[in-house]
Amino acid sequence: MTGKKSLIVAMVSVVFLLVGCKDSSDVAEFNKPALYWYKKIAQYVGRKNLDKADEYYISLKSEHMRSPLMPTAIMMLAHAHMDKEEYLLASYYFDEFNRRYADETTREYTEFMKLKAAFLGIKDVYKDQKLIMDSIANANTYLYRYPGSEYTPLVGTMLIRLHMAQYLLNENIAALYDRTGKPEAAKIYRAKNKDSIVEMVDIIPPEKGIIGEIFD
Repeated sequence: MTGKKSLIVAMVSVVFLLVGCKDSSDVAEFNKPALYWYKKIAQYVGRKNLDKADEYYISLKSEHMRSPLMPTAIMMLAHAHMDKEEYLLASYYFDEFNRRYADETTREYTEFMKLKAAFLGIKDVYKDQKLIMDSIANANTYLYRYPGSEYTPLVGTMLIRLHMAQYLLNENIAALYDRTGKPEAAKIYRAKNKDSIVEMVDIIPPEKGIIGEIFD
């Protein structure tokens, strides 16, 4: 056997050795009872490993979509992602719950949590302008649908904060156009604030930012 062939055989042997020593935890799992997947989800949520918990949810969903454990698993993951400040994923799970299991009473709560997730997901008012506008529209819809909701005061406060953020954003953009010698463009952005429910005299910009402060 030539030296080159010996090297190739040695390399192949190492590969097979590594494959044979693969951690048993990496072996694909399938065809398990719903309770098995549910316990795995709870286990990894407890460990703060939400990537793994999400993977086990996919297994639960694909193998046991009609399991009575599904609603609880979804809400567990929704709240876990909220706690980890992963608001897009939290909103996904609240949507998932709404589509499959929400009734008149639970929808009031899950729609509020979706609003809260979107509200807290606003990190940069310049980059998240559409999210601000969508959140304002969704908050108004919520107040219309659930006028007697216990969450009405918080939704109302979120709505005011969102209007404040939008007002300050328009004013800051207008000021930027003023500084760069574009007064006509500045007028356009100040005109957007004429119909706002808030005025500049109502706004005291907080140190920690308007968005999210009410939940701190």
